[in-house]
Amino acid sequence: MNNRPIDFHTHTFPDKIAEKALASLSAASKTPPFSDGTNDGLLVKMNEAGIGLSVILPVATSPKQVEKINDAAALTNQRYAGSLHSFGCMHPLYEHWQDELARIRDLGLQGIKIHPVYQGVDIDDPLFTRILKRCRELDLIVITHAGQDIGFPGEIRCSPKMIRHAIEETGPFRFILAHMGGWRDWQDVPKYLKDTDVFLDTSFSGGTLTPNDPSEWNEEDLHMLDPEQFTDLIRTFGSDRIVFGTDSPWSDQKASLEWFLSLPLSKEEQNRILYENASILLKQVLPL
Repeated sequence: MNNRPIDFHTHTFPDKIAEKALASLSAASKTPPFSDGTNDGLLVKMNEAGIGLSVILPVATSPKQVEKINDAAALTNQRYAGSLHSFGCMHPLYEHWQDELARIRDLGLQGIKIHPVYQGVDIDDPLFTRILKRCRELDLIVITHAGQDIGFPGEIRCSPKMIRHAIEETGPFRFILAHMGGWRDWQDVPKYLKDTDVFLDTSFSGGTLTPNDPSEWNEEDLHMLDPEQFTDLIRTFGSDRIVFGTDSPWSDQKASLEWFLSLPLSKEEQNRILYENASILLKQVLPL
């Protein structure tokens, strides 16, 4: 590869709350973090892994957080230009969502992250589809958590079928589904989404979970996609519709990249997934 990989799915937190936030989320998910959760900590891990750019995906868990998070995202992009690019956020209950999405665009943020489970609203609810339609108008990328959530077992807010309903309501736009289209709902991803224009990201989907305490998990609970299943899903959608992501700090960037490179993919497929697709999506961030 001539270009360093782009990690399209990472998370960081403000320095003053990073330690507390990681402890809380680690307890809820029963999984350990692999960085200290700060921007500078992410840069350390990127250098270890050989990652060229990381996209940070903030989540607003309440409407009142939206503007502050978006302001902080813009500041991150100024301070870490060329290494980190933060997306903005939106909450489905935020009152001034139309104006704020336009402000996100004007701040130079390339898109938004949404999380139906954390935000308590189904992806195909009108509260979300109106946001998706507005992002289509503004040519903003939308990346959503897709499928089940490790911290909210049994709560379904963004299944492949629900995503299909949302797409039918909004029409095509730049839409990325995290966790290979639907975490732990992978059997339904091709059924409902193969013939759409969505992208999938590879984050937190392959190999085996690393739990805080293995005794708290059944062997079945630790399983994610094995190499054959992962590769089949890539081939089903095509390597031009997949972007590399790790979900750092919830996966180690170096280990995630090594696992991906072990898959039976051609160099051309690897390059598309690790760099080319992301660089096209991030058209105003990278020199093309």
